[in-house]
Amino acid sequence: MRAISQARFGGPEVLEPVEVVRPEPLPTEVLVRVRAAGVNPVDWKTRAGGGMAGVLGEPPFILGWDVSGVVEQVGFGVTRWKPGDEVYGMPWFPRPAGAYAEYVTAPARQLARKPAALGHEQAAAVPLAALTAWQALVDTAKVETGQRVLIHAGAGGVGHLAIQFARHLGAHVITTASAGRHEWLRQLGAAETIDYTTTAFEDVARDVDVVLDLTGDGHRSLKVLRPGGLLVAIPSGVSPELLDSALAVGVRATPFLVEPDGTALARIADLIDRDKVTVEVEAVLPLDEAAEAHRRGERGRTRGKIVLSLP
Repeated sequence: MRAISQARFGGPEVLEPVEVVRPEPLPTEVLVRVRAAGVNPVDWKTRAGGGMAGVLGEPPFILGWDVSGVVEQVGFGVTRWKPGDEVYGMPWFPRPAGAYAEYVTAPARQLARKPAALGHEQAAAVPLAALTAWQALVDTAKVETGQRVLIHAGAGGVGHLAIQFARHLGAHVITTASAGRHEWLRQLGAAETIDYTTTAFEDVARDVDVVLDLTGDGHRSLKVLRPGGLLVAIPSGVSPELLDSALAVGVRATPFLVEPDGTALARIADLIDRDKVTVEVEAVLPLDEAAEAHRRGERGRTRGKIVLSLP
């Protein structure tokens, strides 16, 4: 099968088309023919030697975790899927899934039925970003109606979905983004928007119950939390210094790492199909242009997600 692999750590240029052996599903696994693969920050961080490189080990390896496609084959014991079913998911994370390829295998229960309202290219933009937002807000922060939630980087892949989930949970949503994104983010459900290029968010945000920090600005975010409030630090985790600072001002801080969850993806698909959540895809590129997808993503100005398409 065709795939995009890398033989060494480095810039986007290390991503190269290759031919590799097609995987075979083990018992309780399915083989999925990939129709589209989402591109995430963890992908380009891992490509360069950060991110999940410590889990994947030394190259060569195939990047990618977000997939949308069609079940090609089912392993022994799989009863919930059959060949021809359209599914999406984030299999194996943080272990290698190899989504930048024509086929992937996945544990059957790490997948969900693709949202009927979405094509494969949009659906592939959902799993990692949506599960990150959902698990952080629902499972970790347990956001409730009436709470004030600050979401940094609201225009990004995780951010624009987190705004919609927080609104769905009944929260008052505050977000940071450049001014050109504000109207769109208010349409998604943000009650307050802060232009981070001109305004320090800690000067205007007050009495926040939960901060979803997608930028690594944890120390500044502590200043806006109410006593007992929670900082969920996603890209950089919680250092001992950040934890000490949080305790000193009477707030909480927790690291976070997303995990595969077919049940949550089914709930998210239902919200999408009921038109409660929309998915933003900025660009769709052919699989062979994975390097260009990484270049665009690393510029940090993406609205929503970038996706790789496989015909």
